[in-house]
Amino acid sequence: MAAIKWAVDPMHSEVQFKVKHLMITTVTGYFQTFNVEVETESDDFATASSILFTADVNSINTNNEQRDTHLKSADFFDTDTHGQIKFVGNRYEKLGDDRAKLHGNLTIKGTTKPVTVDVEFGGIVVDPYGQTKAGFTVNGKISRKEFGLTWNAVTEAGSVVVADEIKLLAEIQLVKQA
Repeated sequence: MAAIKWAVDPMHSEVQFKVKHLMITTVTGYFQTFNVEVETESDDFATASSILFTADVNSINTNNEQRDTHLKSADFFDTDTHGQIKFVGNRYEKLGDDRAKLHGNLTIKGTTKPVTVDVEFGGIVVDPYGQTKAGFTVNGKISRKEFGLTWNAVTEAGSVVVADEIKLLAEIQLVKQA
């Protein structure tokens, strides 16, 4: 049986991250350019043989141009050398009809680490144009320092400016390819 290919519907998907700033508020950022490709044996994503997510770091947007420029610099992502974030999923572990854990390897700034994220499966529907679509909400947390994103500053009172924990959130809609 031929593999079923699924591709991201970028108009109905988003990838964001959240990080504490000064430990009192949260800054949200987005990757505006990203891709998701999945291959399965059936409409059951536990049969996935390939799961690939990439994000163009130069598309980062935190609604602040000065901060975005800093995030692209060598202090953080160093986009001149490491322009892409990559996640290669190696196991979609179903925990019920609508819950799963996705295990894989995340590469940021040349460092690859195993990461597990929580997945809420929204289901599969056929849209008004006859396309079969699958929906997912993905949540996870990583330590930015584990990926070499170590820049920080300290306030006069001794508080750190940027927290280590990064919350990852994504709404992903996949389209079954003909």
